[in-house]
Amino acid sequence: MSVLFRRRHDDSDNENLDRWLLTYADMITLLLAFFIVMYSISQVDSAKFKKVTDALTAALDGSPRVRLALPGDLEGDGLLKKQKTREQLLNLQKEIEAISRLLNLDLQISTELQHRGLVIHISESAFFDLGKADLKPEAAKVLDLLAAELLKIPNHIRVEGHTDNLPIKTARFPSNWELSTARAAACLRYLVEKHKFPANKISALGYAEYRPIAPNTTAEGRSRNRRVDIVVLTPEDIIIEPIDQSAPKSADSLEDASPKSVKIQSP
Repeated sequence: MSVLFRRRHDDSDNENLDRWLLTYADMITLLLAFFIVMYSISQVDSAKFKKVTDALTAALDGSPRVRLALPGDLEGDGLLKKQKTREQLLNLQKEIEAISRLLNLDLQISTELQHRGLVIHISESAFFDLGKADLKPEAAKVLDLLAAELLKIPNHIRVEGHTDNLPIKTARFPSNWELSTARAAACLRYLVEKHKFPANKISALGYAEYRPIAPNTTAEGRSRNRRVDIVVLTPEDIIIEPIDQSAPKSADSLEDASPKSVKIQSP
């Protein structure tokens, strides 16, 4: 009876030891299917395959680099277009800086290349009197030279008005919202009326004091914040602009400062 007991015990051990083969076989099958799928993807588009593998690697490593791909990111021509846009903006930046030197406005006009495009910072003192939104006579000369360069490119142009944090309360401007928006609209109106700027590729925004570029704790900082920014948007950022292809392209539609051309954006 002891022999019989040992035999049954041996058979049970062998059965348990062989069960790992089932799990192993399932794992091999899954791995084979996975690599077949990966291989088929790589054959269709090597660029997409690289994106997928990079994303998987970053995810498994716990890296925060994984992001949603935008349309065109996986295409080679998308990268070429971005590079071409950057070169155009760099050339435009050089032209704008040359204009500021020509007019001896180096301290009042500066440029900055950002992710959203080329930003042209124009100090309040170059265009407006304190607390007013009427363009100075000398502002026309600056806008004339800027318009000649901006009309050469197809990018959407956004004019942004900014103020410091000191409150204003007049009959015309109850708050900095109205002042900043009126200044942006004044620049936009001049570009459209004087230079026939296409009205459907330009817009105006008023940010009041909520987009400072310097601390408002000093007079110098507040002076820097009182400005108008002319932003040459990249093609990627143009999609957020509600462009109406049927919009009139002459100055006739701006006789009464139509609200379609002026937008107020809250912080």
